Amino acid sequence: QVQLVESGGGLVQAGGSLRLSCAASGSIFTINVMGWYRQAPGKPRELVAAIPTGGSTVYADSVKGRFTISRDNAKNTVYLQMNSLKPEDTAVYYCNARVFTARVYDYWGQGTQVTVSS
Repeated sequence: QVQLVESGGGLVQAGGSLRLSCAASGSIFTINVMGWYRQAPGKPRELVAAIPTGGSTVYADSVKGRFTISRDNAKNTVYLQMNSLKPEDTAVYYCNARVFTARVYDYWGQGTQVTVSS
């Protein structure tokens, strides 16, 4: 089992910045990929960025060049630095931990609201 706790959301004006944090606990040694997803009202949840263990980062086209995902293994924490925020970035952001065994297990944080005003 993996537990995820997010923090760092809030209200910001367009063009501003926020940093989200996701602290992982439990069976963290089993995690293969950490990522951030978001879900806006009336829309499906979508991948924002992901960072595999020992692999290259992946970003949604809509956030490339503006968002940066990183991880601090000593703190078991993943960050999402969000710059040049736009109103369309408004959503609930969820931290995800993916574990590959005989099947794929997805663990989710509780979500944190990000609101970007125009």
